[in-house]
Amino acid sequence: MSEIAIFLLYLSAAAAFGTSCLPRFVNQSRSLFIAACILAAIGISLHSDTLYSVILTADGVNLSLGNAASMIGLELALIGLIAATDPPLRGISAGLLILGAFAATTTGFGSSPATLIALAWQVRAHILISLLSYGLLTVGAIVAIYALAQERRLRAGRFSTINHLFAPLETTEKLLFAIAAAGFAGLTLAILSGLTFVDNLFAQHLVHKTVFSLLALSVFGALLAGRFFAGWRGARAIKLYLGGFALLCMAYFGTRIVLEQLLNRSWG
Repeated sequence: MSEIAIFLLYLSAAAAFGTSCLPRFVNQSRSLFIAACILAAIGISLHSDTLYSVILTADGVNLSLGNAASMIGLELALIGLIAATDPPLRGISAGLLILGAFAATTTGFGSSPATLIALAWQVRAHILISLLSYGLLTVGAIVAIYALAQERRLRAGRFSTINHLFAPLETTEKLLFAIAAAGFAGLTLAILSGLTFVDNLFAQHLVHKTVFSLLALSVFGALLAGRFFAGWRGARAIKLYLGGFALLCMAYFGTRIVLEQLLNRSWG
């Protein structure tokens, strides 16, 4: 039942953040913002408590696919709440909370005795770094989709009250590349930390995860290099970012779905 409460709290906060951006509700924007912050904060607190009890059990650490997705959703909601302190970013905050709401519903999905494992501190550090990096790059994916939609609306000359949900395109692109740089650094650290406990890629079922992770790292690296040396921006840069994010999703969630749900196996 807590997942339903979290879902509704996040969606309500997202609706309030989004509504506060619209000119029609300019007189109520402050009240809507405060209400959204309270709802989001309650949701984040409940989400944190639920994940703590589900992941840290008496039998070990439960890192099922659903719990990992829910943990990333918690990060999205937290980043969304922080970003909302900047008024132009409240539309993006609404998007982050919506995604966080759906991610919260996956809590406990895929849990089984096989997902209850005792982990050394090196593995715990690797998992934490990886999840933080995935969460940050997921934020970037949402920002990229916002930027792509905004650019298409501008090119088509479509102007309406919906445009108030978007930050200025230049601001959105700068935010996207800042996230890409931080995510690239985090992903690099995650891959390097993962190498400390890999003995046999094939025996530990880590080949596909490693290959997709390295491909994603290469795409993000090329994107940052193109931005720095050639000034890449616009649809090309946005689509390249989304391509790198798709590879990252395949690296983690795609391979886990195949291993755990289809082959009944796990990493390690």
